[in-house]
Amino acid sequence: MSICPISRGLVLPALLALLFLTGPVAAQHPVRGVCDGPAGVCAGSPPVSAFPLIVSGEPTVVRTDPGDYPGLLRAAQDLRDDLDRVSRGEIPVEITNLRRVDGRGMAVIAGVLGRNHDIDRLVEEGRLDVSGVAGEWEAYVQQVVDNPAPGIDRALVIAGSDMRGAIFGIYDLSERMGVSPWYWWADVPIERRSDLYVTEGRRAERPHVRYRGIFLNNENPALLGWVNETYGGFNHRFYGDVFELILRLRGNYLWSAMWGKAFYDEDALNPITAEAMGVVVGTTHHEPMLRAHIEWERYGTGEWNYRTNADNLQRFWREGITRLARHQTPVVLGMRGDGDEAMSDETEVELMERIVADQRAIIEEVTGRPASETPQMWALYKEVLDYYDEGMQMPDDVMILFANDNWGNIRRVPQPGEERAGGFGMYYHFDYVGGPRNYKWINTTQIARTWEQMNIAWEFGADQLWLVNVGDLKPMELPISHFLTHAWNPEAMTQDVMEGFTRGWAAQQFGEDHADDIAALLTGYTNYNSRRKPEMVGPDTYSLVNFDEAERILAEWDALAELADAVRERLDPEYHDAFVQLVWYPVIAAGNLNRLHIETARNRLYAAQGRVAANASADAVREAFERSHELDRIYEEDVADGRWVHMMAQTRISYTYWQQPEEDILPDLESVTPARGAVLGIAVEGDERAWPGADGTPALPVFYRYGRQTRHIDLFDRGISPARYTLAAGAPWVRLSQTQGRGDGRVAVSIDWDSAPEDEASAVISVTGPDRNVIEIEVRAVNPAIMPAEGAFVEADGFVAMEAAHFARAIDGESVEWRTVPNLGRTLSSVTLFPPTAEAVTPGGESPRLEYDIHLLEAGEVEVQVTLSPTLDFRGLGGLRYAVSIGDEVPQIINMHLDDSDATWERNVGNNSVVHTSRHTVEAGPQVLRIWMVDTGPVFQRIVIARGQLPQTYLGPPESWRGR
Repeated sequence: MSICPISRGLVLPALLALLFLTGPVAAQHPVRGVCDGPAGVCAGSPPVSAFPLIVSGEPTVVRTDPGDYPGLLRAAQDLRDDLDRVSRGEIPVEITNLRRVDGRGMAVIAGVLGRNHDIDRLVEEGRLDVSGVAGEWEAYVQQVVDNPAPGIDRALVIAGSDMRGAIFGIYDLSERMGVSPWYWWADVPIERRSDLYVTEGRRAERPHVRYRGIFLNNENPALLGWVNETYGGFNHRFYGDVFELILRLRGNYLWSAMWGKAFYDEDALNPITAEAMGVVVGTTHHEPMLRAHIEWERYGTGEWNYRTNADNLQRFWREGITRLARHQTPVVLGMRGDGDEAMSDETEVELMERIVADQRAIIEEVTGRPASETPQMWALYKEVLDYYDEGMQMPDDVMILFANDNWGNIRRVPQPGEERAGGFGMYYHFDYVGGPRNYKWINTTQIARTWEQMNIAWEFGADQLWLVNVGDLKPMELPISHFLTHAWNPEAMTQDVMEGFTRGWAAQQFGEDHADDIAALLTGYTNYNSRRKPEMVGPDTYSLVNFDEAERILAEWDALAELADAVRERLDPEYHDAFVQLVWYPVIAAGNLNRLHIETARNRLYAAQGRVAANASADAVREAFERSHELDRIYEEDVADGRWVHMMAQTRISYTYWQQPEEDILPDLESVTPARGAVLGIAVEGDERAWPGADGTPALPVFYRYGRQTRHIDLFDRGISPARYTLAAGAPWVRLSQTQGRGDGRVAVSIDWDSAPEDEASAVISVTGPDRNVIEIEVRAVNPAIMPAEGAFVEADGFVAMEAAHFARAIDGESVEWRTVPNLGRTLSSVTLFPPTAEAVTPGGESPRLEYDIHLLEAGEVEVQVTLSPTLDFRGLGGLRYAVSIGDEVPQIINMHLDDSDATWERNVGNNSVVHTSRHTVEAGPQVLRIWMVDTGPVFQRIVIARGQLPQTYLGPPESWRGR
């Protein structure tokens, strides 16, 4: 497959013309313009004071200075093309970029301060306000100016403080015209507008994080296969399209694909394209001195060991710095082991300091300038953080790049008051290869979690570089958009803005009519995937017998799938390609994967119980397995005429350890040979056993008046013929949904509480099968004579379960407040403290706390289980703490990080949660549970008060009944 060429800027010099003659095929589809404040872009008939971008389908021309930077000229051509897409629905064949003015005397003038004659003259004359822009990093201004140049009556001027600033100003206008940054990368249609204008006013912006970018990583097999098929390799044509996407998203930085690839080696035009377009390309955390890891294999001599092979390593690194002279990028310092590993088992601070000193000497030697004049960074990834913690000294001009734990949890931030000339950055992950398991297939990152963690990074001063590992790039479109938008201006990404981001993004791609439903789909599938990475979901993840957990999980996925199908049906067909990629496939494919594993579990349980239905479950697993492959085929072959071939090639089924299987593997399944005739089997909720055959008497879980109101009995065939059965309740207060049946069935059991005895009562349900044998099932009901207070959670089934967000009261402090963050966590929302920089407090009295009203049935000892997000000790001060109390007891302080073993970390990130417990002695009746602030940082998801061992589930028991 190849990409059809279009003109990418015929006024550029010959070299640039060569570079950009081949580029992305324009999406021949629609946009939405949004009228948003000063210099807002609006559709319809313009007021007299407005500047017309499009009038009756005719776009205004874009004027540049031929002597401006190549990247600016290219972006201006993109703006011309975008205007044509919006106004005409296509890019005209004729050359349009040579037009200097139009018949209306209007033009968009775009350029860089100091490189555009018209713009510089307007500044000199005081008619273009560049305050807050001139001299800034990547800043731009958009302003309408009358009579800006001879022959032009009016112009929208886009002026940048530097090349990227002007480019961002151009792409900002394109986006607000309705051209999604994903118009090409996700086939997003562009809505036609016959009239589009810009309102009066001045719009000026600049980034707040200096470098903002993505890392293409773990790119085999999906991105590798697609790139080879589409471009013939990781060449400048591929990277040119990636660069345009990054710039349209107002990013400026890239770590290029590196699994057996070298950006400078794959194509000599790669770095030239980057430089021309204005994107900074660096090497990764384990590739110092601008040399790709694979380059050592290709050109290095000896072993990757500085103690034994320093001369050859210095020679190798010197070549990397030599090519730096032609390109801009921060240089990675230090050294890790060969192949993204630790350099040694020990933290050799003295050796590392010598390596850094030698590297800086090379930089000075090659550049002829002090090392401090070349941007550098030290990436504290994995074991490298130990060097920092042990006090290794790094020159003040070097940026410190902190990292998360590869699973979304920031490991460390600058200490309060810690400053350095080089500043600090943060490296984050949406994709990872490594323990406890790879996750590479599909988006699993809640933007609420990224926002919460990166807000911590920002508040503590990490403002020089925000970088995120995005794997294959697709299908991470939504979290990439959010991450780079957040990085542009973290202060503007308030909680309210974050909460509305997904809906706004959905509207940008698909229009307002379906934005609410599409946002619900995007949020829904991400939330469900974040509970446990799809690669880590297995037959043993969700319980089939307790609290209907597996059934609830499938019901949630089925509801999403139903909505996705309905929206797809309602959407105009031109949106189908984008919708399948961005919404439908993730929803349907992830739901199908969960069904495959749950049906596998069902097959094995049914087989153990002797159910003939085990065979139908095995068929359902096989169907889901084939469905998985068919969904991949739809994505790769049906969408956009097969443009995204290989992009869903990542395996995801039947992992056995951290590394991926070479191919998806059908799980092992079991079959049941039916007995002759009609043979009845019985199973009850909460028990994996089946009768007749199991020891003991079957018993339903205890009913509580303020607990779950329905339990179930499964009646099933063990024989070749359907078995008839009858049921009879041994007490009038026991209700059955049916009293007879034939073949597999489920009978719901409930209690008539008005007629049930007070306190406790027992009864039996008699089941008579085709052989006239009777099996009795025990029923027990607890009907306490209590009147729970309004809003109080009532104990039942031996526990009280509460979502952290459902507190009765939140008591803030003078400089800290509790906030509920929706869609953060595994079950609903989460509660945490803002700002994260607030100092620790001693819990008690009127200090900050959350209060939960509860009603306990008995006095005695209970265990409080608090479920939190697996936040790490990012301050490095010995662990994040909170406190718990019930009633008037002294708060018990809990340290989240006393156990920092690898096994504990793997369990926590795999579960996307951590549970900490405390023991308390309680009285019966109304009580208040308090969660006290000690440190900022803990993110509270759920709270369970348990009297004993709870039934095994993944997500925990459903929330308890709450007094009304």
